[in-house]
Amino acid sequence: MSVKPLKVCEVNQYIKRILMGDPILSNVCVEGEISNFKHHYSGHMYFSLKDEKGKIKCVMFKSYNKNIDMVLKDGIKVIVNGYISVYERDGDYQLYVKTIEEAGLGDLYLAYNKLLKKLEAEGIFNEMHKKEIPKFPRKIGIVTSSTGAAIRDIITVVKRRFPIVELIIYPVLVQGEGASKEICEGLLYFNNRNDIDLVITGRGGGSIEELFAFNDELLARTIYGMDIPVISAVGHETDFTIADFVADLRAPTPSAAAELAVPRLENLKEDLNIRFTEIVDSYLSLMESKKLELDAYEEKLNRLNPINKLNENLQYLDSLFKDLTNAYFSKMRDYKNKLEILGNKLDLLSPLSTANRGYGILTDESDKLIKSVEDISIGEGFSVLLKDGTIKARVEKVKKGEYSNGFK
Repeated sequence: MSVKPLKVCEVNQYIKRILMGDPILSNVCVEGEISNFKHHYSGHMYFSLKDEKGKIKCVMFKSYNKNIDMVLKDGIKVIVNGYISVYERDGDYQLYVKTIEEAGLGDLYLAYNKLLKKLEAEGIFNEMHKKEIPKFPRKIGIVTSSTGAAIRDIITVVKRRFPIVELIIYPVLVQGEGASKEICEGLLYFNNRNDIDLVITGRGGGSIEELFAFNDELLARTIYGMDIPVISAVGHETDFTIADFVADLRAPTPSAAAELAVPRLENLKEDLNIRFTEIVDSYLSLMESKKLELDAYEEKLNRLNPINKLNENLQYLDSLFKDLTNAYFSKMRDYKNKLEILGNKLDLLSPLSTANRGYGILTDESDKLIKSVEDISIGEGFSVLLKDGTIKARVEKVKKGEYSNGFK
């Protein structure tokens, strides 16, 4: 005879009745350390209580927590009173807290604070030791779990923003025993290579005990001794791990670490295009300015060029020579005119002119001009100069006064 199968909700309801009917679990006091605390906007509080061997989920409704006089946060030890029941929708059992009181700080939180103060006193967290994150990494090493959401988020963001970068994954445990040692081994592996520009290490979110591998002293000192820049990408928004403090850069989530590690390629292309345009415009503007400057120098050079000055002087000499030539010929014309006038006057007064008109010129034997009958005596010889020759003669007779008033 087969047993009738139960529905899932019927099983959860049955377990809930058993738990609620248990005299111990219906009114239980539990001591533990708070972790993964969240105060929901509805007013309800959700957290876990844990010790070194176990953990239990807790919820404290608004009606119970509105009058508590303490601030709840991860790491403090508390004593709570309430009852154990089942959240039927998920099938999870949890402790429904009615009252809560502080029992002291948790062991993990005390260990965290002690190590934090120790390393801070050594100066390991000082900004002066931080290495600059490269702007354009070519190869990035990633130390995290190969199966978690963190590695998927990092790969997705990096390949979307900067697909030309190469990612190398070193898979490690990110919680539990031996996790810190494996993370250190992964960091040292990348540090011993000579082709890695940047290392990202981290994991997704979790409770304080789940993240405690990143509060390890050996891990802190390994990160501090790295020659390569390290980004800590432990997925928690509000609290810091020791790895966050010592890393060269802290990212609140693995996705944020990927965004901080690489630029956006499209933005780089746009920026390059803008800068190229600015360079071209600047170059053209500079060339135009230099051309104007060169033209000014050329004009000045032409103005001060000694060859041009020499040519100007030669032109001036040509002008002077022309003026001198014109002046010479002008003077020559003046002298020629004067000479012609004087020649004409001379011609009028010349004895030859008289001869040309049919008259003769008389000269004695000494070639002196005979102007009067008084200048020669009878028997003396004389010469008559005519236009076409000379006649030699001698005086035989002299008459006076007959032609004193001129020729008739």
